[in-house]
Amino acid sequence: MTTEEQFEFVGSQQARLAGVLHRPAGKAKGSVLLAHCFSCSKDIHTMTRLAKGLADSGYAALRFDFTGIGQSGGDFAKKTVSANASDLARAAASLIAEGFGPCAMIGHSLGGAAAILVTHRLKTVRSLITIGAPSDPTHVKDLFSSSLEEMETTGTAEVTIAGRSFQLDQTFVEDLAKHNVLQRVSELERPYLVVHAKDDGVVGFNHGEALFAAAAKPKRFAALETGGHMLGPRQASDAALAAILEFLDWVG
Repeated sequence: MTTEEQFEFVGSQQARLAGVLHRPAGKAKGSVLLAHCFSCSKDIHTMTRLAKGLADSGYAALRFDFTGIGQSGGDFAKKTVSANASDLARAAASLIAEGFGPCAMIGHSLGGAAAILVTHRLKTVRSLITIGAPSDPTHVKDLFSSSLEEMETTGTAEVTIAGRSFQLDQTFVEDLAKHNVLQRVSELERPYLVVHAKDDGVVGFNHGEALFAAAAKPKRFAALETGGHMLGPRQASDAALAAILEFLDWVG
């Protein structure tokens, strides 16, 4: 029987980050680290369904809240893509300390961009999967474009994304422009799977195509017919899980 246990580690801002470690029944055949989207948490269905499905299939899976999100400590207003990438590096190291690794990494949306940025420099990540990830991190500014002027003037602003309000610092926007995700994808030098729904209305399907085109082999593309950005329908998350499991078997 698979089990779930609370898992904590210190993040990039020295705050305690909260996670859930899914252990498979018997010896794990591998480990997977999951990174949630910008305004989500480890408990969003996209993360929980994948983590549980991975554990049922024999993998140890860790989902966690980035700094300032959900049950994790730290200041959300100070978050950046760079900080999220550093949180992922700490999480990967924690998995190694727990006896699991090297790991595969799954990043959803902007969590996918952070996963790309950290994977190319971490030897502890053996393969990468992104779901609905942007090929250009500055794309996320479109989600709060009405707040950009206030943020630039005052240094901070309250932004609303998917019905949720957050305080966000100008440094977040400035950090977005520092990263060339397509360049980093071309430098991965490890197996890469792009998962993207054709009807993604937040990060268009063209972003998945651009990531796949930029990546060197070995690589795969799982184009989902439906599911939107959040893979809300169970059929969509099941299709993503099937593609991920097939990819992990292919990687070996």
